[in-house]
Amino acid sequence: QVQLVESGGGLVQAGGSLRLSCAASGGTFSANYMGWYRQAPGKEREFVATMSWSGAWTNYVDSVKGRFTISRDSAKNTVYLQMNSLKPEDTAIYYCNAVAGTGEFWGQGTQVTVSS
Repeated sequence: QVQLVESGGGLVQAGGSLRLSCAASGGTFSANYMGWYRQAPGKEREFVATMSWSGAWTNYVDSVKGRFTISRDSAKNTVYLQMNSLKPEDTAIYYCNAVAGTGEFWGQGTQVTVSS
C-alpha cells in the first residue's frame, strides 16, 4: 500500500518561505507524476503544481508562478514544494498527489498558514 507523507507546513509571516516535502513509501512505487494541491477554508481543493517524475516538465497554477518551485529526489521517492514570497491567500492545507500505474494517491495534508 503506497503512502504519501507530507511535512514542512507551519506558520509564517507574509513574504516568508516554507519548503514542503512529500515522501512516498510502501511497496513498489513508480510515479508518473507527482504534485501538490491545496484547500483553503470554505473553498474547493485546487491544483498548485505538478511535475513528471522524469523531471522533463513542470506545471503551476498562475497564482504561484515565479514564487513556488516543485522538485523531486527520485532516489528518496520524495517531491518538494519550495514556497517563497508567501501571501496570506496561500493559507491552506496542502496535499501531495501521486499518479502511478497502480492508481492515484493522496497524502493526509499539511497546514500552511501565512499571517499578514
